[in-house]
Amino acid sequence: MLMRAAVLTGFHAPMEIRDVEIDDPGPGEVRVRIRASGVCGSDLKAIDGKSPVVSAPPFILGHESAGVVESVGAGVTSVRPDDHVIIAMSGPCGRCRHCGSGRFHLCSGPQRLPTIMGGPPRVTLDGRETRRFIGIGSFAEYAVVAEAMCVKIAKDAPFAAMCLLACGVVTGVGAVLNVAEVPPGASVLVVGCGGVGLNVIQGAVLAGATTIIAADVAEGKLKLAERFGATHLLTAGDLPRQVSALVRGGVDYAFDATGVPGVLADAFAATQPGGTTVMVGSPPQGHPMALDTGLLFSSRRLMGTQGGDAAPHRDLPMLAAQYLRGRLDLDGLITERLPLDRINEAVAHVRQGTVARTVITF
Repeated sequence: MLMRAAVLTGFHAPMEIRDVEIDDPGPGEVRVRIRASGVCGSDLKAIDGKSPVVSAPPFILGHESAGVVESVGAGVTSVRPDDHVIIAMSGPCGRCRHCGSGRFHLCSGPQRLPTIMGGPPRVTLDGRETRRFIGIGSFAEYAVVAEAMCVKIAKDAPFAAMCLLACGVVTGVGAVLNVAEVPPGASVLVVGCGGVGLNVIQGAVLAGATTIIAADVAEGKLKLAERFGATHLLTAGDLPRQVSALVRGGVDYAFDATGVPGVLADAFAATQPGGTTVMVGSPPQGHPMALDTGLLFSSRRLMGTQGGDAAPHRDLPMLAAQYLRGRLDLDGLITERLPLDRINEAVAHVRQGTVARTVITF
């Protein structure tokens, strides 16, 4: 089948809208007609040649997506044509030791790494195999993915909102609920109030945190943070000192959504003894970070997360239900909706930091 896709043909270059050929779904696979796809910071890293999972162009980027099942391969039983689905970032095998212990985000099944690195060749451009970001490639009219990556949703749920659950929302909310397990009444610091940081704030609200401090260098992002539930706002400055002025001794939980090692160290120092810091943003791999090791003697914890440590078939339906009940604001995250032809304009807006989320709609 021929389809239109935004193809990255070279690092640091605009994507090109091209006609490519996509395969029929094989055994255990599903072909989804993409209806909405968010533009994520991970896509920008791939364009800049800084993504550990994009080796060389050509590549079809995009992974935060939702759509309609167009056809299924042999053996697929959980979805059928015309079902509405979110495409999860991972499809746990359900059989490895990590899946057996409920840690689906750490799945070590034999298909896990190949999928992350672009998946099996399902798309060709001028006869040349073209990889897809995280085995999805949703900046395109269709995607062929593993059945386990398809999470069924209600047909009255809007695609533009649902696609956000696949990455930014589940990462932010999951960091609070799954990783830190923030209890009611806790104090929370969120550093970096972009698309993911705003969802950390929403997660803190869902958890029942009573003090939610948002920190960012951009005034516009702080205004959004307040809208999504932040109780206090901080701009540039000595972060530990500013936090201590609001919460004596530091916060119970800190979340760094910036991916900047120095910022992570400041967030860690802004927690009280026994506090927990979660690295939500993705710093450059191999980059060292300096910590005051004396802080560790007071039982402070530093944790990482991968996609909010989510179990897709557990967490995505739960988040969709929270949205439909009015407890999770997804519509407010969408700054603009653009067609595929304007994908490079969307990327520029994300780089400028002027949007919470841009969604490509089909």
